Amino acid sequence: MEPRYPQYLPDPSATREEMEALQRRVAEAASFTDEFTFDPIRVGRADEQTTLGADRGRDRLAPDAPVVAGVDQAFLDDAAVSAVVCLQGGEVVERAYAVSELSIPYVPGLLSFREGGPIVDALERVEADPDLLLFDGSGRIHYRQAGLATHMGVVFDCPSVGVAKSLLCGRPRESVDGRPEGWRTPILANSDVDVADGRVIGYAVQSRQYDSSRKINPLYVSPGHRVSAETAVDLVLRCCDGYKLPEPTRLADAYADEVKAEYTESA
Repeated sequence: MEPRYPQYLPDPSATREEMEALQRRVAEAASFTDEFTFDPIRVGRADEQTTLGADRGRDRLAPDAPVVAGVDQAFLDDAAVSAVVCLQGGEVVERAYAVSELSIPYVPGLLSFREGGPIVDALERVEADPDLLLFDGSGRIHYRQAGLATHMGVVFDCPSVGVAKSLLCGRPRESVDGRPEGWRTPILANSDVDVADGRVIGYAVQSRQYDSSRKINPLYVSPGHRVSAETAVDLVLRCCDGYKLPEPTRLADAYADEVKAEYTESA
């Protein structure tokens, strides 16, 4: 993959004011509506999709099934291991990674300036042309509506979704505690978000739960670019394969740890 709009690439040497200004431009360039060409029903495992054959049975996956790329990272002392795992119909079709130096510390709300460059390094090594990018991080659920998934989605002009394990900003419409699998509730903008109060900027989603003890926390799913908040939830749930995390980012997380272990051992 190659960045389509390099003018939006995050510059870690910029001042905080310049970073925040770029994020606002990214948010203006982002689209939080469904603007993709793939069939969302084809996202997920092969045995859950529309298949070829007269009996519509489990024959074989249609060759035009969407390619979904999961992106996640692991960290060495002063470097990020950025991993990308591409799945088509639930099958891994490509893996790529990059090890890149980190130049600034983590600052809440400015994650893409620390980790965005290393992620770009990894995505540039991907030979496939993903239809959808899933990120371990926020999209529109962000102070300036430009979290990691939105920033990278705009840079590559690729449909993208952010899947975070904690809530950066905004407020759930209702309590998220002890909810059953499949449950969702909107995340509404509050005074921390640079958009009208009460605007839906994402969802809390219970992707995995146990009936006997509902202790698993929800995911916080938000549109990155060219995907609506409602569709983002549907896509993420289609990618979950019995785990809390969607399979593309779960496998990317494991791949990043695998590469990190190899580097640690060689050192």
